[in-house]
Amino acid sequence: MIKFTAPNPLVENHILTILPPPESDRLLPYLEPVSFRLKEVLFTTGEPIQYVYFLKSGLVSLLSMMADGRTVEVGSVGSEGVVGLSALMGSGPSCNQAIVQVSGSAVRIKAGLLKEEFKRGGVLQDLLLGCAQDLYAQASQTAACNGLHTVEKRLARWLLLVRDHSPSDRLEVTQELLAQMLGVGRSTVTLTAIELQRARLIEYSRGKIRILDRTGLEEVSCECYRAVRKLYQRDVTVELFQAAFG
Repeated sequence: MIKFTAPNPLVENHILTILPPPESDRLLPYLEPVSFRLKEVLFTTGEPIQYVYFLKSGLVSLLSMMADGRTVEVGSVGSEGVVGLSALMGSGPSCNQAIVQVSGSAVRIKAGLLKEEFKRGGVLQDLLLGCAQDLYAQASQTAACNGLHTVEKRLARWLLLVRDHSPSDRLEVTQELLAQMLGVGRSTVTLTAIELQRARLIEYSRGKIRILDRTGLEEVSCECYRAVRKLYQRDVTVELFQAAFG
């Protein structure tokens, strides 16, 4: 369950830290600091999005869900972005499930309030549109990866991206969660992880993975890791700030 934390709402999220005072001052009274744990669901497919989350730490995965219950990850969001952006684009239900991949903290705001601020235009609108563009690019890259690359390459990519948002090389990752993220069976996950362990790239045990050789894992991974990482690293906030204020 989401728990409230001590308020410090504008620290660490890339979007909120760049907002000019008039806009940040309007948002500040409505931001609620929260923390979340591994595998916590922030919202799910078919339900309206009540809150939008500005992550300060951790990682949230966006899953596409099939009628038979199978899932696959189509994107992820860290402190560079926002979870629940689709709530600003319309009033329909969410087309994805948002699940916590790396525990962390955020500030949240009611979707309706943020939508009203979004309509005002300004720097916030530019930043959120930039986030939406990056998320679309990430989803496109992930779709290509899921269709064209081996499970081994996809698992290596996924582990590297999660490590980029984690405090250490030790990741809390269950077999079930890996299967959900990659859209494959648990047995396939197990066999693939064992192969990476035999290559001395990871140490794999029930519910935990430790990355032993990051360089080697990058060599195994596909081009999609580097493509998605560039989206995370691209400082959109600085670009937009310079464009807005010269």
